[in-house]
Amino acid sequence: MTRVPAQPVQPGPSGPDGPGPGAGRGPGRGPARGRRAALAAPLGTLAAVAAGVTLVSLRDPHEPGHYPTCPFLALTGWYCPGCGAMRMVHSLAHGDVGAAFGLNPLLFLLLPVLGYLWVAWTVRTVRGEPMDSVLFRPWAVGAFLVVMTAYWLVRNLPFAHALAP
Repeated sequence: MTRVPAQPVQPGPSGPDGPGPGAGRGPGRGPARGRRAALAAPLGTLAAVAAGVTLVSLRDPHEPGHYPTCPFLALTGWYCPGCGAMRMVHSLAHGDVGAAFGLNPLLFLLLPVLGYLWVAWTVRTVRGEPMDSVLFRPWAVGAFLVVMTAYWLVRNLPFAHALAP
């Protein structure tokens, strides 16, 4: 069995005998503080999403004048992949799942994926690990971009009016 040589003691800022009493202890110190600070991002994201859902559930986007028109729709007359998203959120918040699916089917189907990614992000943050998922691999991102582009184009074709919001 090999022995690892002891590391020499480096004098700390408090003196040659090491840190002073209480150093490294108490609130705001150590890995727990770092994890709590890191949780600010996923929890802040959750709070922002909850605030957005609350706002959209209280002010009906089906009524004109409550929200601005989609800039892409206003400029081109074509639906973008996000068109219908606010009305979808409003319908979901009021329990109308069928209407929500009809307003933006792609985003509706992506909601569980987004939920999974948020949970994975939060769990990895608590564990002190960096966020990683197979969904971030280049092939998965490429496949998503192909699907989204096809959805964007097809929802604007005359025969696919069922995909329009």
